[in-house]
Amino acid sequence: MNATKDITSTGSINPPGYGPERTWKARIDLRFAARPEKTVLKDITFEGPLRIQRPFYPEKEPCHCYLLHPPGGLVSGDRLSIRTAVDPGAHALLTTPSAGKVYGTDSHNVPQGQDVQLAVQDGVCEWLPMETIVFDRANAVLNTSIDLSGSAECIGWDILCLGRPEGGYPFVSGRVVQTLSIERDGIPLVHERLDIAGDSDLLTSPFGLGGCTVSGTMYLIGQGQSAEDLVDAVRGEIGQAEKGMLAVTARLGVLLVRYLGDSAEECRGVFEQVWGVVRPELLGRGACPPRIWFT
Repeated sequence: MNATKDITSTGSINPPGYGPERTWKARIDLRFAARPEKTVLKDITFEGPLRIQRPFYPEKEPCHCYLLHPPGGLVSGDRLSIRTAVDPGAHALLTTPSAGKVYGTDSHNVPQGQDVQLAVQDGVCEWLPMETIVFDRANAVLNTSIDLSGSAECIGWDILCLGRPEGGYPFVSGRVVQTLSIERDGIPLVHERLDIAGDSDLLTSPFGLGGCTVSGTMYLIGQGQSAEDLVDAVRGEIGQAEKGMLAVTARLGVLLVRYLGDSAEECRGVFEQVWGVVRPELLGRGACPPRIWFT
């Protein structure tokens, strides 16, 4: 039997699934609904290597879900789509069991990326993933979009690590584009875009990352105590970071906590600390860390 080969005009051979048009899409769509005793995962559809473990209920009513990507990282052409809808009165908490990884691209520099969309209508959504590590030579596009309506509440964070400098593999080439968009009833509250290349001055200059390799943003939006009223309390609780810098601000009802430094562990620890302080004020519930964080 003769195998068909794709031979380009230059005479090279592109194996099936490779080349500048290569792509491998995966998506998962989740919908959470309120029931008298607890929030349930009402609907789930998926395609490709994206799954969740069975829901957990360590605090009875809220539904804890662990999002799984079995390949463990994104290579050239990978496109992950994560869409979550939270119905009125429902409370969903989503996290990941390990750090996400974005590997270096192939010879065609085909980009890879992840698109997270959270739609919350008069409910509560907590998006608390582990950090994302962007390897040298990656071409990453990472988008998070949050659409709130009515009395919706949301707590989330994104932690970005550039390269693996402690292992001798710094981020010196490639590109990462990261966006965060938060709206309530169609009104923009936060819209940020980070576009940084391995050879950019933004990596080292004071007006950029200043040589730091880890950046994190935490956002908290609730209907309880106002974000502005919580700024001083959060600043007093977290103090100073040993391996980075911290900032706490509030705008348009969104409490923002930012980290810039060199330790993903320290960044995540600060965010978890803030979560423990602010969650009771915004959501009326004490912090209940997912069990997967301790494994």
